[in-house]
Amino acid sequence: MKYLARTATGDPLLGDDEGYVPLSAVEPDAESVRDALPWAAAGTLGDAADATADPVPPADLSFGAPLASFGKLWGIGLNYEEHAGDLDEQGPEEPASFMKPSSVLTGPGGPIRLPPESQSERVTAEAELAVVMGRTCRNVTEDEVEDVIAGFLPVIDMTAEDVLQRNPRFLTRAKSYDTFLVPGPALAVPEEPLDLAGLSVRTEVDGEVRAENEIGNMLFPPAEIVSFHSDVMTLEPGDLFSTGTPGAAPIDPGDEVRAVVESVGSVDAPVTR
Repeated sequence: MKYLARTATGDPLLGDDEGYVPLSAVEPDAESVRDALPWAAAGTLGDAADATADPVPPADLSFGAPLASFGKLWGIGLNYEEHAGDLDEQGPEEPASFMKPSSVLTGPGGPIRLPPESQSERVTAEAELAVVMGRTCRNVTEDEVEDVIAGFLPVIDMTAEDVLQRNPRFLTRAKSYDTFLVPGPALAVPEEPLDLAGLSVRTEVDGEVRAENEIGNMLFPPAEIVSFHSDVMTLEPGDLFSTGTPGAAPIDPGDEVRAVVESVGSVDAPVTR
């Protein structure tokens, strides 16, 4: 697995299991992680082992979000039938998608800031697998999706659940408070096709597993989600699809939330108000 990342001060990095090197030490023409996304999608991204610099262990680095700015932020609701049952809803017959504004993003490590109790008294956190686009595309088939995505991220998504329960038309507001999307610190770029179906997604709070399921149990797998939305609009490098959660956990100030996506990575964030 290769990894694209940025330091907390914005320096682009390329990594592998040995550590991280400056992206420019491998790809001199890349001034940012965004520049490298098409190469990641095409499978032509260089190797950190070939860098002109020594790798730095991730423990010695402070990470920002992998991209200085993402593009469109898509979420997919009720994508695991078991989670739909938790919410007393039927699984949808096509992807139940929604969009979030860029202002929801906070860096890896958070914090997640809950809205005032006067606005919401029940916020839930949800671990999800996110897909990041690497190429501009339109009307791609599911078989072509592998050639247009740059890689994968673990993310923590949040919902003001009591706001949503008052009226389903309040979904955008319920999902759009500041800090309601925490991306992982590194974009995982598979060196060969990644068999997602058998990988698990896990929501943890204070070290306790609150929900877990395999990606193969999604109603709409990642390739179908990307293909479906490419028929709706042009997709561009940096667009992100958060593909749905196996289950949500209520969170309170002082909690520590963790999203774990097997073979992709994890991200943690403390909860404050």
